Amino acid sequence: MNPSSATPSPAKILASASCKEARKLLRAFQNWWVGGYKTAFVILLSAAHLQGQNVAPQPPPLAPAIAQQMAEMRQKLVDWAQLDRYRAENATLPMPAPGEQRVVFCGDSITDGWGRSGGAFFPGKPYVNRGIGGQTTPQMLVRFQQDVVHLHPAAVLILAGTNDIAGNTGPSTEQMIEDNFASMAAIARQNGIKVILASILPVYAYSWNPAIQPVPIIRSINQWLKDYCAREQCTYLDYYTTLADEKGAMKPGLASDGVHPTVQGYAIMAPLAEAAISQALQQ
Repeated sequence: MNPSSATPSPAKILASASCKEARKLLRAFQNWWVGGYKTAFVILLSAAHLQGQNVAPQPPPLAPAIAQQMAEMRQKLVDWAQLDRYRAENATLPMPAPGEQRVVFCGDSITDGWGRSGGAFFPGKPYVNRGIGGQTTPQMLVRFQQDVVHLHPAAVLILAGTNDIAGNTGPSTEQMIEDNFASMAAIARQNGIKVILASILPVYAYSWNPAIQPVPIIRSINQWLKDYCAREQCTYLDYYTTLADEKGAMKPGLASDGVHPTVQGYAIMAPLAEAAISQALQQ
């Protein structure tokens, strides 16, 4: 059966199609409800109708907290070890003065916050803070050349490991953590830098990863650090014994969240660090 000559052809209908003419198209469709035209016309009609619509609305904006988290994740993919954090400061830091014994503190948020969010960071001393919050030993190992060796220190004090145990950059075994400590120490010694390895501070639980039971792991790695220093002639800095209670947690008042020292905590740590630095520089 052929369509009536009075009825416009499909080509003419589609050529003049717009969103406003949807109803006309539907009426024309009824007239062309025949044989082989049926499927083809339905497809073409849908395409013409969609072409006349406005651009699809954009999804609603992300909540600020989610947007910030996504930005941080993108930045970690671009600069996983956060080499950019101290790049500019390193470039403007002068060489140590003659006779000056510079010491670089390499660590995570416990070092990063020393003198910035709590406690005084050794005023008048040629000590350089190169802590970065949240970091683990593999990240510190990647940036060790830039943030330690290239600053030409006489000694480096490494305080790390707690974020490895907490799983900040994925699961880590004790062997993995110990290997990273040994690698940083080896790089330092190869460059004539005295090595001070600090004990991991006591932690009973991580608020951001409560499934972890850190007490026995911290004690085990601290024993390894102590043995390694004795074997390799490095200096072991024992914060743990002074800061820990009988459960393996920070003593009351020494940590704001069970992990990060308060001003009182840093006040206890400072003379211990000074004694270890003096010992290392005399070796």
